[in-house]
Amino acid sequence: MAKRDAQTGDKVTIKKYANRRLYNTSSSSYITLEDLAKMTRDGTEFEVVDAKSGDDITHSILTQIIMDEEANGKQMLPVGFLRDLISMYGNSMQSMMPQYLEASMANFRANQTKIQEAFKQGLGNNPFAKIHENNMAMMRAVGEAILPGNKDSAEATPPSQDDEIDALRKQMAEMQKKLDEIGK
Repeated sequence: MAKRDAQTGDKVTIKKYANRRLYNTSSSSYITLEDLAKMTRDGTEFEVVDAKSGDDITHSILTQIIMDEEANGKQMLPVGFLRDLISMYGNSMQSMMPQYLEASMANFRANQTKIQEAFKQGLGNNPFAKIHENNMAMMRAVGEAILPGNKDSAEATPPSQDDEIDALRKQMAEMQKKLDEIGK
């Protein structure tokens, strides 16, 4: 299965038939959900369409792959995260969650090598400090996007980690307060 360039829009089209079979139009062969999971891990861009209606059902197929992975003992999503995610449905912040989750995952991927090195080195010399700085910068950017006008003025000295944590806690409390007001 060849890797496709997402920028050129050259995606593999997978057709899903009523009998639940998946057909890869690029390789002219039937495939399984496991094959789609491998294609995803390999970075192959694809879309899944309903063979009869032509509707794009990629989202539901990817969700099904995650459910299968979780059910087969390869659990990655903590129960608390799943509960939080479910609680966001119908919430006023629901529309912002996809962008936030994508930004978080992009940040994680960008730091993946650093994280792997940190685990190899151990925690003795605090190898997570740079990752923490990047995460804090991303959280500040998200906070500023969610609450415009909440941007602090530039300071002459950089804040300490404790100051950043306190500021983040205040922002989270303010955000929760606003969410509670909206939810009433």
